[in-house]
Amino acid sequence: MKLDQTDKLLLSLLQEDSKKTNKELSLKLNLSVTAVFERIRKLERAGVVGKYVALVDPGKIEKSFLAFCQIKLVQHTKTNVTEFESQVSGLSEVLECFHVSGEYDYILKVMVKDMHAYREFMLNKLTALKHIGSTQSTFAISPVKNTTALPL
Repeated sequence: MKLDQTDKLLLSLLQEDSKKTNKELSLKLNLSVTAVFERIRKLERAGVVGKYVALVDPGKIEKSFLAFCQIKLVQHTKTNVTEFESQVSGLSEVLECFHVSGEYDYILKVMVKDMHAYREFMLNKLTALKHIGSTQSTFAISPVKNTTALPL
């Protein structure tokens, strides 16, 4: 799907605040409410907009300890990769998991309450997964830039 400038502006506005009403969006885009509604539906049908979510403040729910965990598998076979990916996908503490190139095979973004909770996660959940050869953890001191908005 080819996006025009109006689609891009609409997407930027939705990324900023997806709870804006179609009327509010129509005023910003200089379009009718119906035209905005149709554009949003078109973007949803095309899969450009996948879902709408609420961004929760991690500190308010005692999940402000952020760690990035690099994982090296024992052996990089199809079975090991698919089993590891299936298992790690079931860990609620893991917000994101990327299969990467370089020295490590995976990078996990993990959020828990504190260092003690991270240790418990490592000992009882992560290291219990099959095929992990080694791990290395890096802990976030403070966020410098943290956004979910994609540049358009």
